[in-house]
Amino acid sequence: MRVVITGMGIYSVIGKNLAEVKESLYAGKSGIIFDPIRKEMGFRSALTGMVDKPQLKGILDRRMRVGLPVQGEYAYIATLEALKNAGIDQPFLDAHEVGILYGNDSSAVPVVESIDILREKKDTMMIGSGYIFQSMNSTVSMNLSVIFRLKGVNFTISGACASGSHALGIGYLLIKQGLQDIIICGGAQEINPESTASFDALNAFSIRESEPTKASRPFDRDRDGLVPSGGAASLILESYDSAIQRGATIYGEIIGYGFSSNGEHISMPNVAGPVKAMQKAILDAGIKPSDIDYINAHATSTLAGDSNEAKSIDLIFNQSRPFISSTKSMTGHEMWMGGASEIIYSTLMMNHSFIAPNINLEHPDESSAHLNIVTQTTPAEIRTFLSNSFGFGGTNSSLIIHRV
Repeated sequence: MRVVITGMGIYSVIGKNLAEVKESLYAGKSGIIFDPIRKEMGFRSALTGMVDKPQLKGILDRRMRVGLPVQGEYAYIATLEALKNAGIDQPFLDAHEVGILYGNDSSAVPVVESIDILREKKDTMMIGSGYIFQSMNSTVSMNLSVIFRLKGVNFTISGACASGSHALGIGYLLIKQGLQDIIICGGAQEINPESTASFDALNAFSIRESEPTKASRPFDRDRDGLVPSGGAASLILESYDSAIQRGATIYGEIIGYGFSSNGEHISMPNVAGPVKAMQKAILDAGIKPSDIDYINAHATSTLAGDSNEAKSIDLIFNQSRPFISSTKSMTGHEMWMGGASEIIYSTLMMNHSFIAPNINLEHPDESSAHLNIVTQTTPAEIRTFLSNSFGFGGTNSSLIIHRV
């Protein structure tokens, strides 16, 4: 069974919808800011991606809003756009078995706020009813399945910074096996100090605070850490037969999914794991490395991560040398969302015949000097692209998308 993308929706630090995001990608526009609140709270780095909190009053009734954390709100807006983009309305959802698989690996604020209330009031009855639904890891899939009255598969993929990618991968497998026709897949990441304080404590973030938009610099020898970010991305995955029957627009076809575990350090990446994930995706797709026109690298702007990914890409693609960029240079590291949003970013490039730049790459390091990294917006016909997502615990995911 062929699996295609028939809808996309995005709520990102580089745009609140597909049109805005496409323009930002083309312009190489950064969504990174300096957040003074983080500095006041004692953060080593006050850099972050930032997006406005959605205003859902008047769009979604209070009974549905009460259980949504901020990343759930992002996901709701992204899913509305994805469904509209796919030509799917509520009567269709009511009449068909549509599922949801969403990547999410934290929901910090509701946990912090509910415990603050408990410690202050010494009474669990003072904790609002919405906190339990906001604080669970499955909060996004849980809430959206109820809001959209979905009747298909319904669970959350928790795979660190590969969560969104794995959600798409599992959705692809379920549809490929004929178990579902349509699944809403995506990833969501909260943007707040509470969710990133422990990362800051690891000295993981860039401290280039005087130049926020230049702080995220994947593959650059002068990079000094990643920049946290977030938002939500939703994609409608559908069997090819269902899409044709509906007369849906097809934006791309998922032809390969590869995965692996490094089996080593909990936070330090290696080379062998990413190589295996990419090789599995290529094998699943039934193509050759030379068939890949573009790679959206995971590259988060960390020293070890970027270097090891560059080495792993070079091992497989040293003969064909496809175009490469990391959109995290513009968005920062969207964490649980990134594996889904980067499929949307790359699909927009594929459908509009350009490659977005890896901004802030002034001096490639030794490992990435061999790669064909794009530093300026480049016109290109992309037929097939690969997108990498890696996460803590050594989880790796690679997806390959083909233009139909």
